[in-house]
Amino acid sequence: GLLVGTLDVVLDSSARVAPYRILHQTQDSQVYWAVACGSSRKEITKHWEWLENNLLQTLSIFDNEEDITTFVKGKIHGIIAEENKNEQPQNEEDPGKFKEAELKMRKQFGMPEVEKLVNYYSCSYWKGRVPRQGWLYLTVNHLCFYSFLLGKEVTLVIQWVDVTQLEKNATLLFPECIKVSTRDNELYFSMFLNINETFKLMEQLANIAMRQLLDNESFLQDKSLPKPRRPLKNISALKRDLDARAKNECYRATFRLPKDECLDGHTDCTLWTPFNKMHIPGQMFVSNNYICFASRAEEACHLIIPLREVTIVEKADSSSVLPSPLSISTKSKMTFFFANLKDRDFLVQRISDFLQRTPSKKPCSIDREWKWNVADPCSEEVPELPFSSPLAVSPTSALSHRPVSFCAGQVPTASQGLLKLFRRDSEELSGPKGAKEKMKEESWNIHFFEYGRGMCMYRTSKTRELVQKGIPENLRGELWLLFSGAWNEMVTHPGYYADLVEKSMGRYNLATEEIERDLHRSMPEHPAFQNELGIAALRRVLTAYAFRNPTIGYCQAMNIVTSVLLLYCNEEEAFWLLVALCERMLPDYYNTRVVGALVDQGIFEELTREYLPQLSEKMQDLGVISTISLSWFLTLFLSVMPFESAVVIVDCFFYEGIKFILQVSLAILDANMEKLLQCCDEGEAMTILGRYLDNVVNRQSVSPPIPHLHALLTSGDDPPLEIDIFQLIKTSYEKFSNLKADDIEQMRFKQRLKVIQSLEDTAKKSVVRAVSGDIGFSMEELEELYVVFKAKYLMSCYWGNNRAAAARRDQSLPYLEQYRIDMEQFKELFISLTPWTCGAHTPVLAGRLFRLLDENRDSLINFKEFVTGMSGMYHGDLTEKLKVLYKLHLPPALNPEETESALEATRYFTEDVTTEVSPFVSELDICLHCESQETQEDKGRRNENGPEKEEKGTSPQDYRYYLRMWAKEKESKKETIKDLPKMSQEQFIELCKTLYNMFSEDPVEQELYHAIATVASLLLRIGEVGKKFSNRPTRKSEDCKVMNTQDPVSEEESPTSEQSQNSAVEQQPQADHEDKASVDAQPEKTQQENQTLGDGSGEGQGSPLQLLSDDETKDDMSMSSYSMVSTGSLQCEDIADDTVLVGCEGSSAAARYGSTIDTDWSISFEQILASMLTETALVNYFEKKVNILQKIKDQKKVERQFSSSSDYELSSVSG
Repeated sequence: GLLVGTLDVVLDSSARVAPYRILHQTQDSQVYWAVACGSSRKEITKHWEWLENNLLQTLSIFDNEEDITTFVKGKIHGIIAEENKNEQPQNEEDPGKFKEAELKMRKQFGMPEVEKLVNYYSCSYWKGRVPRQGWLYLTVNHLCFYSFLLGKEVTLVIQWVDVTQLEKNATLLFPECIKVSTRDNELYFSMFLNINETFKLMEQLANIAMRQLLDNESFLQDKSLPKPRRPLKNISALKRDLDARAKNECYRATFRLPKDECLDGHTDCTLWTPFNKMHIPGQMFVSNNYICFASRAEEACHLIIPLREVTIVEKADSSSVLPSPLSISTKSKMTFFFANLKDRDFLVQRISDFLQRTPSKKPCSIDREWKWNVADPCSEEVPELPFSSPLAVSPTSALSHRPVSFCAGQVPTASQGLLKLFRRDSEELSGPKGAKEKMKEESWNIHFFEYGRGMCMYRTSKTRELVQKGIPENLRGELWLLFSGAWNEMVTHPGYYADLVEKSMGRYNLATEEIERDLHRSMPEHPAFQNELGIAALRRVLTAYAFRNPTIGYCQAMNIVTSVLLLYCNEEEAFWLLVALCERMLPDYYNTRVVGALVDQGIFEELTREYLPQLSEKMQDLGVISTISLSWFLTLFLSVMPFESAVVIVDCFFYEGIKFILQVSLAILDANMEKLLQCCDEGEAMTILGRYLDNVVNRQSVSPPIPHLHALLTSGDDPPLEIDIFQLIKTSYEKFSNLKADDIEQMRFKQRLKVIQSLEDTAKKSVVRAVSGDIGFSMEELEELYVVFKAKYLMSCYWGNNRAAAARRDQSLPYLEQYRIDMEQFKELFISLTPWTCGAHTPVLAGRLFRLLDENRDSLINFKEFVTGMSGMYHGDLTEKLKVLYKLHLPPALNPEETESALEATRYFTEDVTTEVSPFVSELDICLHCESQETQEDKGRRNENGPEKEEKGTSPQDYRYYLRMWAKEKESKKETIKDLPKMSQEQFIELCKTLYNMFSEDPVEQELYHAIATVASLLLRIGEVGKKFSNRPTRKSEDCKVMNTQDPVSEEESPTSEQSQNSAVEQQPQADHEDKASVDAQPEKTQQENQTLGDGSGEGQGSPLQLLSDDETKDDMSMSSYSMVSTGSLQCEDIADDTVLVGCEGSSAAARYGSTIDTDWSISFEQILASMLTETALVNYFEKKVNILQKIKDQKKVERQFSSSSDYELSSVSG
């Protein structure tokens, strides 16, 4: 009963998932066996039918009930074993219980097989004040929850891309709970066995979804992950993969390693440090190319040993001082001792394996002026830039054709920093500042002697203290490369930069244009960039990076940062430093939406609230933080502070990371707190901060002072107080040094959710505003349609072909064109949203509409094209809706193959028709029509020739005339019903088929069927009338051919000809009609119908209808001479695709063309419209309003777009 069902769900995730079950139980036994289960009656009925066909008949041969049970069990177990055998190779890593839970998850929530379960947890969902105990399923793309409690079922499905906030908090009402926020709801989950593990996994999955929104990165499982040495209970391969990813990211961030470095393992140990003769406890990390060590105390010691530098790894002899030691020697004659290793033998074997895979590089001799100018035993060999490199021999720009001449002996920029080439002789070098600089260099040389030099240096708190005091100019480039990790990437990719420059030379795109525009704005006050040499170097580095990373390409502010890098490094080194900045140290900063900078801006606001609460409220009101922080963060203060001071900030940034930038920003606000609290507006606050930063000075700089442009423009009369940069840095460490890198990463995740969702909302509003002018939908309807459209695209990314879907989104395009869907996704949306449901025919109609909307023929449509198609069906009058339907049955919407079924159907309906033909028109009618046509053409010729003769004698047209003509051609011509081409007989039959399917299951279905049968029969005869006019041989045959030609001009003329024909026919006396047939019983009604046809068709539309006499119309309505499908006896779904609902004009077509489609038959849109207007049922159907919001709501339930909770009573489940 209910209690058993509830206990099943609470105690076991897989015991009860579906409300329907098939059980096997014999009369004498109290035990039953579950044979099948289903979530719906349809599903369980399908299982029962299979059992009836394959099992029940066989059971009758058994006499013993035990034999029956044994047979049934054996049969079902055999089927299960066969199914598992097929799936075994794919999921062999996942434990059995986990596979079972994944299968139940897919059944319960309707997920496809490609949706992978990561893990599942027992917890409670708080619905109101009542906790619902159930199971939380975390898949790659969704968060799902299921609960069954005393007859009440709760089902939740939330896409990770819809999550706006994840919080773990503890309140009185919700003890230790996780709060999941979307745009519509806030959901609370609690009572976890391990809430930290669950929350961490939820953060990872949400972060993957944000990456997908940001840069189209879909989740791909790492197949190279090694299998566990012992089986892990209830842990899936995906969960292991995600755990490994989290560890890899943390490992790479801690030691600034390349993005492709993967952690193999870590173990506790101690490191012997020769500089203080101590054992420092910590952890050793081993990966494919590096051995790293991090002490438990944050700044005690960090060590990075590249395996390319390792020469010997051996087990040393144990002693009381060094228990279980491991010795690692490097090429630079340094030896590192690790002790207290638990599994030393296994570790040595792993390191030896990695060493064997490490490629050995031949040492290259180099002679760099700034490099290793002191005898250093720890130096690494650096690959020399080959002389044949385009950088070494070509000082000219990759994009500029202006040659640059060098003096004899001058060194190109490829070999050293620009500062050395453009340093002017300064008295500072021989004065007190020069002495101070030499003392700094000496301090660093002593440090190198004690702690080592190069990548294998011991990094301790002493290193940080030296960085805070400023790095000497001669060592700046070297230490930036080491601290940022750029050195590792450069030495492992020799020649990469030179190849990039060579490939990008002479190539142009949007990025190169933007680079060219900004080159002369990059530190224009520095002499190095007042020269073509410096500008050419900057151009090459920025262009090379734009070609390396087209996703980023070029972003403003990159030029400022790169120009500073070039002052202290050569081009290749500056390039790899730029790579480290853009891809690792400042992730997502330099893209089109500067997401990374906005994320860190959010962190800055949060830290301001925490550390400076008084000021935070004031700054929030003024809106200052969002203005200042972008320029501070994007350029690392280089654009807002004097160069000599800002470069010290860059020193500390390369050592500490973003933590230091936030720390200094807080110190700047703190120093100006009193003045900022008294500000009245944003401008005043910006002036205060700007003047403060302008006067941050570096009194120890040996370079000549470079005037700061901002300071020159904003300098006032009173000389402001100067602030020493080293004092500012010291203050920032004293007040805000408790900021932790791990905490900042955690805050980055939280802010990234908020920022990306905010950007998505902005994009949605931009798109909706862009399309709202021409579309009949309201803003609310457009926003809902955009959500559904985007969700369909995203679904194709993770359930379809990832690469194909990702290729559709080009983020350089406007928001309107970024999301595009293909025909299959459009069909799914059309089926769920269209007001014209056609049963099995709906996908066919969807395909035709897609081809109609896809104007550029790229097999993709964007949001504007999508809503244009939807609007045509939902909005507009009867004429507009019929126009859309009409176009769907003409090329390019209608494929030639689709008309073949109409051909076969016509044969079927015309093969038994009698050959009697009653003439629709007399010879007099034809003669009158041809004369009228000739008259109209003569008049047209006279009108055309007249102006030509007049123009010959006039002067040439004014240029304004041609401008007006050009503007007129550029204007988008609004399509009128006269512009629509005529419809052939086979196309018309397809239209009838569509209409018949549309009316199925309508409340007035029979009335609509009768109406469309009447209209279709009438239109077929009208088509025959037009054909007789065009084909009957007369004296004016050449003029009559104009009616049948496919030329657009003749199509436009045809309504006029029809009108003239009608006016001629109307002049005939009534006696002509009475001679042809007997008088109709209801002449007044027929006359009124004819009048309605003429009026509804508009000017010159549908007039051939008036050629029909009253009796002929009556005969047509009785359908005595046509094969019609009885609407009362035939349901829509029983009709095959090739069935046609009305016959074509019977006898003449059959006799003349041998039961084939009549190629001369045609009908115009005006005639169809006029005929439709005669039937009230059809008019009411097409003018009926449909609420698209309700359709969207139903579609979301089906697609599970947002969290949808179903809370309904279930029938008791017998147990």
